[in-house]
Amino acid sequence: MKTKSIVAAAALLTAGAGSAVQAETLKFAFQGTLNNLDPYTLNETFTLSSLGNVYEGLTRRGSDLAIEPALAERWEIVEPNRWRFYLRKDVKFHNGNDFTAEDVAFSVERVQSEGSDLTTRVPADAKVEIVDDHTVDFVLSGPNPILHYEWDTFYIMDKEWTVENDAVKVTSASDSTANFAALNANGTGPFKVDSHEAGVKTVYAKNDGWWDTPTHNLDTVEFTPISSDATRVAALLSGELDMVYPIPVQDIKRINDNAGTVALTGPELRTIFLGMDQMRDELLYSDVKGKNPFKDAKVRKAFYQAIDIEGIKKKVMRDLSTPSAIMISPFLFSKAGAFERYPYDPDAAKALLAEAGYADGFTVGMDCPNDRYVNDEAICQAVAAMLARIGVKVDLNAQPKAKYFAKVLASGNFDTSFYLLGWTPGSLDSWNVLSNLMNCRDEAGTGSPFNLGGFCDEKIDSLTKEILVEVDPEKRDGLIQNAYQISHDNAYYVPLHQQGLAWGVADNVELVQRADNQFKFRFVTKN
Repeated sequence: MKTKSIVAAAALLTAGAGSAVQAETLKFAFQGTLNNLDPYTLNETFTLSSLGNVYEGLTRRGSDLAIEPALAERWEIVEPNRWRFYLRKDVKFHNGNDFTAEDVAFSVERVQSEGSDLTTRVPADAKVEIVDDHTVDFVLSGPNPILHYEWDTFYIMDKEWTVENDAVKVTSASDSTANFAALNANGTGPFKVDSHEAGVKTVYAKNDGWWDTPTHNLDTVEFTPISSDATRVAALLSGELDMVYPIPVQDIKRINDNAGTVALTGPELRTIFLGMDQMRDELLYSDVKGKNPFKDAKVRKAFYQAIDIEGIKKKVMRDLSTPSAIMISPFLFSKAGAFERYPYDPDAAKALLAEAGYADGFTVGMDCPNDRYVNDEAICQAVAAMLARIGVKVDLNAQPKAKYFAKVLASGNFDTSFYLLGWTPGSLDSWNVLSNLMNCRDEAGTGSPFNLGGFCDEKIDSLTKEILVEVDPEKRDGLIQNAYQISHDNAYYVPLHQQGLAWGVADNVELVQRADNQFKFRFVTKN
């Protein structure tokens, strides 16, 4: 049996490192595009993963997803509400500028500014105090034991470079005009952007001045977006590409049987789910006028019980998914086993719709990406067919992720009535899910910016605040369980599954397949 080590272990990092003297070029493809190089434009895994090879945070995550020092050498809580970060000295941005505390303070201000899709990376009430050129304090309004849990994707920008190039304002996902930082990059990471054609091709070059000791042996990385599954797989099998992802589950055996390639599979932490507009008094895309059916829990539960999740798992995902009852992977929450999905029951779903006053069903528009998640459009098509069985007609609007996110996010005024989304908590913790997806927000998105449906439950908000400051693990998990229970009881979301990872890799390439689906070049050796 042909195998390849994919576990995130220290041994893998050094595989071939002792003899990795010949510089190599890695060519890879992903199903979606890299449109924008501004690290605060889009809180989306592929974009952040790509830019994480160029930019760095104060922290990073290792091959096993453990938090490691990066631009901060170390940190400590000097007072209950004050964290101190000691910054790495003699670090240079790619243009030769020195990395200092000024860059950290500037990046905090910019990531919290208008247009940023990563505002939750730093608490809104946090104050940054520069102690000296290489020491910075974060002063908080209360204890926060997970302050830095998401900082591996909060990338630090060069203040001088950004200001000089008139790029202080973040290019949002909905902006039609890109500024300098959206088209160029200047980080501190192991690779520089050598050339970038938005949505077409990006070439990275090794940063010889990187502060860390490389374990990779790459001098160049070439990324090409290929939306067609068949074309992506064919390029791998022919040797044109060294790595492609995701690969269709039906092609896993074909890739494994091919001489020179192997399919890498494993669990992913991302939860795929359905959301509904529960804020507007009338849906933007529906034949129901004068009221919003999704404000009624009976309708939301009807949608939930109309979904044949096992059918999606078998027919759409080819068993490369794990059905979920809550909005987080069971690997990340100890009490996940306490929850069960509402059973698939079309008759019960019809009865709920009738009780809610929609015995004849209704029409609703559905937004779905077609190049972001594994089989995303196929999942939406399956959901539409299932809802049709209970009298709900779905007008499916499947688009490339750039158009999809520009439409449904805050920058697009949450222009959606019913949608599919995926979420991996950047902190690998439930507070991230609650804060980003389940807390109240206003029409502008202030509050919980990825609660696209805009539901508001003050009990969940209150629990989220308690969870943030609770340091006792058992008590904290109990609070989290209570919050998930409220969401489940009200069917605020319809969780579907955690999708599986499936990458295709040439036999002469060693890499790390992390469960967060981030592809880091610094873990790659090509022989």
